[in-house]
Amino acid sequence: MRNKQVMFRDFLAKGAFPKESDMEVTESTIELTSAVAEGSKGVLVKNLYLSCDPYMRIRMQKLTDPAESYIASFQPGSPVTGFGVARVLESGHPNFKKGDLVWGLTGWEEYSLLPVPETCFKIEHTDIPLSYYTGLLGMSGLTAYAGFIELCSPKKGETVFVSAASGAVGQLVGQLVGQLAKLFGCYVVGSAGSKEKVDLLKNKLGFDEAFNYKEESNLDAALKRYFPEGIDIYFENVGGKTLDAVLLNMKLHGRIAVCGMISQYNLEQPEGVHNLMQLIAKQVRMEGFNALDYYHLYPKFLEMVLPPTKEGRIVYVEDTVERLENGPAALVGLFSGRNVGKQVVLVARE
Repeated sequence: MRNKQVMFRDFLAKGAFPKESDMEVTESTIELTSAVAEGSKGVLVKNLYLSCDPYMRIRMQKLTDPAESYIASFQPGSPVTGFGVARVLESGHPNFKKGDLVWGLTGWEEYSLLPVPETCFKIEHTDIPLSYYTGLLGMSGLTAYAGFIELCSPKKGETVFVSAASGAVGQLVGQLVGQLAKLFGCYVVGSAGSKEKVDLLKNKLGFDEAFNYKEESNLDAALKRYFPEGIDIYFENVGGKTLDAVLLNMKLHGRIAVCGMISQYNLEQPEGVHNLMQLIAKQVRMEGFNALDYYHLYPKFLEMVLPPTKEGRIVYVEDTVERLENGPAALVGLFSGRNVGKQVVLVARE
């Protein structure tokens, strides 16, 4: 059977902006009846939804130092890989059987053979859209939970700032972190890159305030306007000048969870951060994290997020493109803020 694939062509230079031409849509063949080798624990899946995520840009460059990233580079001539939702067609693994729905790491292709399916979770709750497991109920949601709840330990009445709250990483902040903060009784402000996205944060996602960072000539002044008494918790997605301004506005014993730094991904020379002395002066705890270390908390995360999601108290916004061949454009569009909400590629309908 034919298997359409999105192949990675070659490594990007450091600082180069990703282009659609860095990926190529091809077709190969796959034998569905004997793809899983006898005695192996592999799983053959049909991919249904694929997730577009900013960290995938880092995987497009050749990483020679393991410290540069927590995940390996894409390999030229091989399919792009990322998180997705799929249905099991054949399984040699005791934890999965034919017909199971799963989410986890898979290939950007119609069918994938997963030799190590330990990076997959079985989907038990199917009374909500399956696409939610690419974001809200998948790795993106777990990332938001780990950084905000486990690292920052929010308390009622605290002040929270989330950057890029409705852009490329909107699935992490604008659509979950900010709403979790409101469930905890916090005051929440988000930044975004357009009036449309600011309106989304305030009018649909329940943020107390939001502003367009592109219209602010002085981020320090903007943050003082929205946080006159300072910031207790900052969920970091941007880095650079935004982080520098936030450091000036943190409260004593504030917490910063570093999830990503999308403003730095396409720079040849990363920007410096000049206000790190504030960490000492205000005794601020700033910690980077990797959601892979929190896989064991996935049941606890679902227990917290599923009820308010089903009740409509957590609002989730998706930006979906159909057909695998439109995946490269969707992924590249993350870095110009083309999407509103979580960017998803629909590969096949159930």
